[in-house]
Amino acid sequence: MSNRDMLFSAPIAQLGDWTFDERVAEVFPDMIQRSVPGYSNIISMIGMLAGRFVQPHTQVYDLGCSLGAATLSVRRNIQAEGCKIVAVDNSPAMIERCRRHIDAFRAETPVEVIEADIRDVVIENASMVVLNFTLQFLAPDERQQLLKKVCEGMRPGGALVLSEKFSFADKDVGELLFNMHHDFKRANGYSELEISQKRSMLENVMLTDSVEIHKARLHNAGFAHAELWFQCFNFGSLVALKAGDA
Repeated sequence: MSNRDMLFSAPIAQLGDWTFDERVAEVFPDMIQRSVPGYSNIISMIGMLAGRFVQPHTQVYDLGCSLGAATLSVRRNIQAEGCKIVAVDNSPAMIERCRRHIDAFRAETPVEVIEADIRDVVIENASMVVLNFTLQFLAPDERQQLLKKVCEGMRPGGALVLSEKFSFADKDVGELLFNMHHDFKRANGYSELEISQKRSMLENVMLTDSVEIHKARLHNAGFAHAELWFQCFNFGSLVALKAGDA
């Protein structure tokens, strides 16, 4: 059972920028379930996609793996033989716990857990790559470059799962979904203080894009197909496919 997220329940005098530190890692499973609508559905469906897309003798990359939820879902569902999963995160606190989580489950497919910046990781022989709520923490001008690197390191017929919090060109829709997300957090027991303090800490480090911008970037990166496959309020996930062998 994970610890309950109480990080923002008391007023914080100096709200710095958000970091994935020891305190966040400690309560992360509870925090993400109560903060991200549809999160557990996305995790289980990433496994279903892995069953369909992971090819024999290829690699799967989980970039920004946090505690390894997507990695474990992929590993449970891989049908192909001779595969390896590479799980990457730049937070030492996350990586330490991720290793423990992954070691707790026995499975055929080996997992290499790496503490590194995803911008420095070489992507090669990949049949599937997961960016599950990770791209939004990169500077906007670095996002295109990363997606291009992912596509170039991918086998024909490979799939990228890109989950993000979205912004919307239509202000009325954006405001509605923003408010629905806050209702979701209130329903999960977060107070107004917790919601507002967390939001102001995330403001400078999580800059969101519209679905349209994501699709344009994915096509520019070299993916043949890109479409939204899951959405709940202002959170969702796209799947992008590299063209198969001609």
